[in-house]
Amino acid sequence: MKPSHTFVVLAYKESNYLEECIKSVVNQTIKSYIVIATSTPNDFIKKIAKKYKLQVIINKVKKGIGYDFDFAVSAAKTDLVTIAHQDDIYDENYAEEIVNAYKKNKNAIILFPNYYEIKGAQKEYKNLNLKLKKILLLPLRLHSFAGLKIMKRSAICFGDAIGCPSVTFVKKSCPKEIFASEMKCDVDWLAWERLSKLKGKFIYINKYLMGHRIHENSTTTEIINNNIRIEEDYIMFKKFWPNCIAKILVKLYAVSEKNNQLKN
Repeated sequence: MKPSHTFVVLAYKESNYLEECIKSVVNQTIKSYIVIATSTPNDFIKKIAKKYKLQVIINKVKKGIGYDFDFAVSAAKTDLVTIAHQDDIYDENYAEEIVNAYKKNKNAIILFPNYYEIKGAQKEYKNLNLKLKKILLLPLRLHSFAGLKIMKRSAICFGDAIGCPSVTFVKKSCPKEIFASEMKCDVDWLAWERLSKLKGKFIYINKYLMGHRIHENSTTTEIINNNIRIEEDYIMFKKFWPNCIAKILVKLYAVSEKNNQLKN
């Protein structure tokens, strides 16, 4: 039987963690198609791709991170596609859990589990940031109501509770452009806001199935340090709340961002 799921590994320049990410998607309990997508082709990526016999698809249109994400989704030939960020890892049963959840929820738009954070050699399952996200996702625990617009939006109106690298997209239920925007940090939150307006479910799997790496060279850490995140957070909160409330939420939300800073 042909796989119904694809991992598109989004590679950028020369990441020390790329091979670890690829190993994690190769060693799944069920078979998925795996390809590498990049806008920065180089010998480092080619060497790893050759080692694991993976195809490299080059994105020649360099518009920004949101467009890179959309390119990665388009690179998959299956209906289910996960954008595997090069610094992150996927537990061996990630694909199996996603595929099984989709079989029970054919009207899903996206499917996603909990994730843990990786800091150095440590896996962190409980911190302020992760606890808040689990609370925000409570409305989506009941899959019977996960297709209601109010339930989908209630899970993301107080912050970006859905970890982008944890998400699997159902291509047939998504528009061609999911992420396209000029945003640099909140491209994923904007995508969930757009998708929340569509017919279909946000399927939340309340299990830890992948790890998101926090390190000093990560895009997220760089953006937070440049204060771009605060500006974009305010834009996003205004999509759900009046300006006066959005300003308050931005200040509160900034507290959780501190968790993305590496400890000395």
